[in-house]
Amino acid sequence: MEEVSKIIKEKIKEVGNQRTALLPILQAIMKEQNYVKKEDMVDVAEALDISAADVYGTSSFYSFIETEETGKYLIRICKSITCENKGKKQVLKAIEKELQIDLGETTYDKKFTLKPTNCLGLCDMGPAMLINDEPFTELTTELVSEIICEFRNR
Repeated sequence: MEEVSKIIKEKIKEVGNQRTALLPILQAIMKEQNYVKKEDMVDVAEALDISAADVYGTSSFYSFIETEETGKYLIRICKSITCENKGKKQVLKAIEKELQIDLGETTYDKKFTLKPTNCLGLCDMGPAMLINDEPFTELTTELVSEIICEFRNR
C-alpha cells in the first residue's frame, strides 16, 4: 500500500491530479506489481477526487490493466488472425505444455500467467507475444521453450 501511495503521488506530481492522470497512474501501478488491487483503486479515486467505480471501469476496460493477481511474468499471446495464420496454435500449445497450464491460468509458483490479447501490432513478425512489456516475435515451439527457460532463471 505504501509503495502504491508513493506511485500515485509521484504520477500526480508529474501529470497533475485531473481525471486524465488516471490511466498513467494505473499503468505505473501495473509496472510495479502487475495488477491493480481494489484497495489501490480506492486510493487512486481519492487522490483524483473521482469515484472508485470510475477507476474500476477504466481498469476493467483496458486489456493491459489487470484487476486480478497475475504471475511475476505475464505472457500475452496475440490472438489476431495474422498470428493465427503464422502458427500461433502450435506456439500456444508449446507454451501451455512448457508451463503446464492452460490459457488464462497462472503457474502454481505464481511465476507465469498466460493470457490472450488482441493484436500487438507486430503482424509482420508473428506469431508474437509479450512477457510483461518485452516483445517476442517470429515465435516457434523451440524458441518459446528457450524464452520460458530464460525467464525461469531470472
